[in-house]
Amino acid sequence: MLLSLLDLSWRGVALTTLGFTHLTIVAVTVFLHRHQAHRALRLHPLASHFFRFWLWLTTGMVTREWVAIHRAHHAGTDTIGDPHSPQYFGLWTVLLEGSELYRRAASNQAMLDQYGSNTPDDWLERRLYARHTHLGVSLMLLIDLLLFGPIGLSVWAVQMLWIPVFAAGVINGVGHYWGYRLFATNDSSRNIFPWGLLIGGEELHNNHHAYVTSPKLSVRWWEFDIGWMYIRLLANLHLAVVRQPLAPLHLNPLKRHCDEETLHAVIAHRYLVLARFDHVLHRTAEVELRRLRRQQLALHATAGLEPIHQWLRHAAREPQPDCELLERVLPLSMTLSTIYAMRCELASLWQRSTSSTAQLSSQLEGWCLRAESSGIEGLPEFSRQLRQYDC
Repeated sequence: MLLSLLDLSWRGVALTTLGFTHLTIVAVTVFLHRHQAHRALRLHPLASHFFRFWLWLTTGMVTREWVAIHRAHHAGTDTIGDPHSPQYFGLWTVLLEGSELYRRAASNQAMLDQYGSNTPDDWLERRLYARHTHLGVSLMLLIDLLLFGPIGLSVWAVQMLWIPVFAAGVINGVGHYWGYRLFATNDSSRNIFPWGLLIGGEELHNNHHAYVTSPKLSVRWWEFDIGWMYIRLLANLHLAVVRQPLAPLHLNPLKRHCDEETLHAVIAHRYLVLARFDHVLHRTAEVELRRLRRQQLALHATAGLEPIHQWLRHAAREPQPDCELLERVLPLSMTLSTIYAMRCELASLWQRSTSSTAQLSSQLEGWCLRAESSGIEGLPEFSRQLRQYDC
């Protein structure tokens, strides 16, 4: 007796299951994340409705809830306002209970009202997708049983676990706890490359936090954003209109002074600029540590330099400086105190300000002049390169 519509080997069932879960990840990264949450692209109604229907079948997630939770995450990353921060809830809680954190956040009506705007609100969303979330996943179970027979129950179970494990767990948890950082964002976001085939390019999480509205998450030549590949495919099929990714940072070797173009480039690529500055700061701290140690030996002094050791170890792991540790480090070295003050001043250029563009450009030029006369190794070279930044 025929028990299933598809007569597949176990390998065929496994590959089909992976195909189903991959399609779900594509729907999350392209539709929910880049299209709905960040408006990095516009989708043709045909593509949009397909993704909504598939997510209803395979996750039961409501678009407005997902978008609101994700926007709240960006608004309060790594704070008590972040619905799923491993820095606040702990890594294992986010990994193992990410779906529960999602449900808890989805019940916060005030958050939904604040961050859930401009999401689908048509008849299908109100009367079917949002109202009958369990109906979709139940229908998916029936489809899996018809397609695969009794083993369809296992296929369905994998589908139901895929997003809670890889999206709610790995992306929200590991993506803010372990990995490499290209940009000095004001949060703990990390890139966990090369797991893109499993999570649709979302593993490039630090890149995303640096350029939130970019539809493309890869930055370096060796990074691969499979979600961007699908977006380009949709665009070629006239099913998507894509916002252009931010242009790379250009250097104009003929520039000798900061102008408005320099300012715009610095602000647009601020997290890259800070990452490059932090590299200079880290090298300066290492040089100062060696100098102070030699000085201690010459003077037979016993003052502890452990705070600088701790600061260097801390800077390698965490994006934000420990305030208490800074209070112990900066008095030990005028050089460290100076370069850290210059970092704060540079970062203040893109904070909210009433200054005009011309005034900010002048401030940036003044900053470069002080950097080049500071006598701190590496800082004049950084300043001269910064002057060459161009849009």
